[in-house]
Amino acid sequence: MKISVIFTTYNHPLWLEKVLWGFSIQTFKDFEVVIADDGSDEKTAEIIENIKPKVDYPIQHIWHEDDGFRKCDILNKAIMASKTDYLVFTDGDCIPRSDFLATHFNRRKPNHFLSGGLIRLPMDLSNKISKNDILDQKIFNKSWLIKNGLKKDFFKNLKLTKNSSVANFMNNITPTNPSWNGHNASTWKETVLAINGFDERMQYGGQDREFGERLVNFGIKPIQIRYSAICLHLDHSRGYAKKESIQKNRNIRKETRQEKKVWTAHGIKKEEK
Repeated sequence: MKISVIFTTYNHPLWLEKVLWGFSIQTFKDFEVVIADDGSDEKTAEIIENIKPKVDYPIQHIWHEDDGFRKCDILNKAIMASKTDYLVFTDGDCIPRSDFLATHFNRRKPNHFLSGGLIRLPMDLSNKISKNDILDQKIFNKSWLIKNGLKKDFFKNLKLTKNSSVANFMNNITPTNPSWNGHNASTWKETVLAINGFDERMQYGGQDREFGERLVNFGIKPIQIRYSAICLHLDHSRGYAKKESIQKNRNIRKETRQEKKVWTAHGIKKEEK
């Protein structure tokens, strides 16, 4: 295998199943999926066991007990369980286009990370998408999406283009910074280990950006592919978004930027470097 796909999930088995079907039709085949499960109940395990014999890629289910929002902890466990030297990170609510992994693999570059894009779907459309809609890829047809409830937005919906020249042009001119996006980003495993993975003090709100800021401090440069590597984000509630945790995370990020930190003492290895 050449790629390990890592993403988190928590008690949303229907969304997870749609994502796993999305990976079943990737044009790039040499990969594994590592599901970082932040304490879901048995329904999620049942979905995973049911789909395993129906897809042509291996699945690892990395689980720990539910003890609040511990996304960074379970991501670090999944990183250590991964079996390849290149890691693609996404989310358990993001359906990848069929060329998603091929794009990440072909654009990978030493001492860089890739920053991909997404299109956010409304709840009605998220519920409406079926397995067949995913397998025949109609969900990445702009007309079909708009007909079924996606808001018209020329520049955002331009991410759906399959014209590589248009996509590359937009990648180059977009004013959006190529930050580390938890829903769509990739880099080398040795690089992730070199900065000690994700900071486990962080809860919801900016934990992915802090990770990316340490990558940049380490000398890893970002590459913008937000119009080339595309996934659809299924809607969901965010009951775990707390003002206190968001402020705590902001303080950690501020420290990372000001001190140009590379290593976190609260990551995969818990001792000081």
